[in-house]
Amino acid sequence: MKNIRNLVIICSSLLLVISACKRDKYYIDGGKANPNFDGDMMQYLETKAVRFDTIAQIVKLAGLEETFHKDDFTFFAPDDGVIKNTIGDVNTSNSLNQLLFAVGRDTVKKLSDINPLIWKKYLQRYMFAGVNRLKDYPQIDFDLRSIYPGALYFSYSGNVMNIGVTYDKANGVKYLGPRTLQLSYIPDISEPDNNWFTNYVASSDIKPKNGVVHALGYNGAVFGFNAYELFIEIYNTGLNQSE
Repeated sequence: MKNIRNLVIICSSLLLVISACKRDKYYIDGGKANPNFDGDMMQYLETKAVRFDTIAQIVKLAGLEETFHKDDFTFFAPDDGVIKNTIGDVNTSNSLNQLLFAVGRDTVKKLSDINPLIWKKYLQRYMFAGVNRLKDYPQIDFDLRSIYPGALYFSYSGNVMNIGVTYDKANGVKYLGPRTLQLSYIPDISEPDNNWFTNYVASSDIKPKNGVVHALGYNGAVFGFNAYELFIEIYNTGLNQSE
């Protein structure tokens, strides 16, 4: 009986491991999908207009269209909801337009109202050198960062970001469940463990002909991770004149 019980335990453990490995394959909204896109990264954003139409416009305003057409890099793609939440209107709590209105400044009416260099700076916070898939990043456990800390990476904007993979539970067993990429903005590198702004990846390892895209899930985050910093830059530079 003891041998049979041990055999059952071993078989159960193997099933959990196999199940966890299968979940590492590309998933969108809980279902496996084809990760390959027959086009470049810019074309991918333009094709997925419902989710990324506004991001595609920002790429063009930032002067980065050729980069997205040709270069190999890793892009953590925020969706259009992030831009809508960030700009908002005068009644949207802590939005850019509410802050501008509160200090008597003109509000943003079009994306082109904002200086292209500002769009470029904040978009590049989501861009990283190399073509890195989920499997290329280390584990992070936000409750045990001393053991599973993820890793620090410089974005194209020069900001230090933490990128790591969380391992969920499976049947109550820690770290054997689905894996999720996490992108964290570190506002003050002199205090690298404090005040992170974290965004999870909803769909990882999307592979156009150049680079790789990890589509961020919407969790109420703002574009560039820091609404007040973005407001200060726009306050100091002013807006372009809307027609």
